[in-house]
Amino acid sequence: MRIALFSGNYNYIREGANQALNHLVDYLESDRGDTVRVYSPTTSTPAFEPAGDLVSVPSVALPLRSEFRLALALPRAIRDDVRRFAPDLIHVSTPDILGTRAQSFAKRLGLPIVASLHTRFETYPAFYGLGALRPLVEAHLKRFYRRSDHVLAPTPALAAEMRRLRGDDHVSLWSRGVDRARFDPARRDNNWRRAHGWSDDDAVVLFFGRLVLEKGVGDFIAIVRKLQEDGHAVRPLIVGAGPAAGLFDALPGAVMTGHLDGAELAQAVASADILLNPSTSEAFGNVVLEAMAAGLAVVSAAAPSAKALIDQGRTGLLCPPGNHAAFAAAIEPLLESPAQRAALAAAARQASAAYGWTEASHSVARAYQSVLARRVGKTR
Repeated sequence: MRIALFSGNYNYIREGANQALNHLVDYLESDRGDTVRVYSPTTSTPAFEPAGDLVSVPSVALPLRSEFRLALALPRAIRDDVRRFAPDLIHVSTPDILGTRAQSFAKRLGLPIVASLHTRFETYPAFYGLGALRPLVEAHLKRFYRRSDHVLAPTPALAAEMRRLRGDDHVSLWSRGVDRARFDPARRDNNWRRAHGWSDDDAVVLFFGRLVLEKGVGDFIAIVRKLQEDGHAVRPLIVGAGPAAGLFDALPGAVMTGHLDGAELAQAVASADILLNPSTSEAFGNVVLEAMAAGLAVVSAAAPSAKALIDQGRTGLLCPPGNHAAFAAAIEPLLESPAQRAALAAAARQASAAYGWTEASHSVARAYQSVLARRVGKTR
């Protein structure tokens, strides 16, 4: 197959969505022999080397979130490049201007469109004082996913939601994988912990991800402060970087590593004890799955993304989103009981084995083939 993939951020900032896309492209080209051409905004300082053939689309910095880029059009040069590439289908991964223009161009060319869902964009406006815009965002997303011939959703609950939205069954599951050799309890390093001021017996509470409002930074800070006010000597570990980093000044003594990658990231995550994940904006809980693989006890908001991964009370704990008291009540026993933490962590590590990148990517290839077969059937 020949696939033209459109992304809002393919490699200039590392995040869960583009990690999944890069794994997919690597699988399609290396394992299957397909050809993928990727169209995305780029920068002069990419976060990592991209998989596949990446074509830069002109873009500007996004208002309010200048670390992200926004393509304002689908330029003629890009359209000509797509025509020369002659794809069998178009895959759009972001419901932005580039994604919607790519949809329209695909329809003009008579090509099938596959859309993948990566983020709950409708939740974002509220974090930036723009909650009144949510109905407009939801209306746009509804049109975007209905205009596509097939939608890839990361969890069964979101797949069911997409089927209801579309009114058909042209939806399938694209789950995610985890590198269990990287995220492994064996990476825990007590010397690293001691160097950062924790004893071997301290229970370290982790925030793991980009430091942005929609990842629940405010809730994390409020929950940790409640634990501290209740007499628990919690000194959290913050692994990640982003524009909301300054908010953690409200937690004096917190250890902030900034952005980490590779062995350093694996070491830091495995050296914590409890992942506190209050976020509700993810479509798939990448950090939850990675923390499970690393052998942490996970306490997460009961968002659909986390509910798809966590068996309540066995592989982690789920709390009502935004309920700081409930989070604190769930975490307090874990702070005091290494045995309870260990039981959750062991079950979580075992459960993470069900998530592999190869099978996840293979499910996308099957969806592509199904869409192309449907298109052939229509033209007969």
